[in-house]
Amino acid sequence: MRLDNAAKIYPAAKRRKWTSLFRLSADLDREIDPAVLARAAEVTVKRFPSINVRLGKGLFWYYLEENDAPPLPREDGEAPCLLMKKAELKRCAFRILYYRSRIAVEFFHSLTDGTGGMIFLKNLVAEYLFQERGIEAPFTHGLLDRRAAPDPEELEDSFLRYAGEVRKSPKEAKAYHLPGRAEAYGVRHLITGTLELDAIKNKAKEYGATLTVFLTAVMIKAIENIEERRVPIRALRKPVKVLVPINLRRFFPSRTLRNFALFVTPGVEPRLGSYDLDEIVRIVYHSMGISVAEKELAARIASNVQAEKTMALKLMPLFIKNFAMKLVYNSVGEKKSCICLSNLGQADLPEEIAAHVRRMDFILGPLSMTNYTCGVVTFGGKLRISFVNVVRDPELEREFFRLLRSLGLHVCLESNE
Repeated sequence: MRLDNAAKIYPAAKRRKWTSLFRLSADLDREIDPAVLARAAEVTVKRFPSINVRLGKGLFWYYLEENDAPPLPREDGEAPCLLMKKAELKRCAFRILYYRSRIAVEFFHSLTDGTGGMIFLKNLVAEYLFQERGIEAPFTHGLLDRRAAPDPEELEDSFLRYAGEVRKSPKEAKAYHLPGRAEAYGVRHLITGTLELDAIKNKAKEYGATLTVFLTAVMIKAIENIEERRVPIRALRKPVKVLVPINLRRFFPSRTLRNFALFVTPGVEPRLGSYDLDEIVRIVYHSMGISVAEKELAARIASNVQAEKTMALKLMPLFIKNFAMKLVYNSVGEKKSCICLSNLGQADLPEEIAAHVRRMDFILGPLSMTNYTCGVVTFGGKLRISFVNVVRDPELEREFFRLLRSLGLHVCLESNE
């Protein structure tokens, strides 16, 4: 199977210390039985042929090839999203992990995005509960009929389907990058803050914002505060921008389980002066409102798709493509934002399954140039905000959660330390 339009950049841009991974997990009300989990995985992957794959390398393009069997579940380690080396990607491009009562799946981003990954995890958990306890659940809230053949729409590259006729340039100014003393190779610090969903939604409403807009604004304010302390000369400060993935299924009717997301980068210009939170909320609200207009999105999709269709690129050997795509990623990728903040939204489950799930988490693996990532997911009336960093001082997490606390929001913190 060919990689979808968004997936092509990840094999080319990966580095020795970085593979683009993300993790989704569910904590159940009982300890996990690895043998039952292995049987549940065997059933589940048959319904997801675009996820149960390994990464192949051809003369002109990378491709995905279906595995005969799923990866064997293995016990989780100390840190999430540890590097997936080339040899592992060639065997299987995702992992199934367990620890005590937790089931976790880590995906190489070329397979799927957060939406597709969440649907896979829900179905794996449902199959596990069926195998272990005989619990049946209706095919709602993302649960698919495991006995049915995959729908062709689930496997499509929706970027090709919804590309507009006019292209839009992705050029942006470089953003401020948070400094920090690098940790030892392979060390990932995970800090998760849990909040009551109703409390933070009510606070967002006070500012006239959605939850994603509000969290993005708080993140921008936290980074602006840090840059203000670290760069006292205003003229030397760089833009503060947050990379926010947008699920395109909200705007275009698609059932694909592959990648179908674009990014927006709302932000502020600190050289103009300090911003209060209310100002930043308004800027983010209007910036995202313009960026997610359907015609704007279609034009951005068209830019990506047209580049892929260029004859010179098609005929270029893969090793040259990799070099060219690395340059593109370096120039328009992480340099344009301070951090990626991805809000997956509400993770709903049928009552029969939800009764046995205590919590769900969404974790983004570290990126190659920025020290922090942030994944957000809601389940069971709780909002969980998970930071991963690769530096010794959690300066951003501290500033971000202090800001939430100053707004009267209670935050319960935990860490893999």
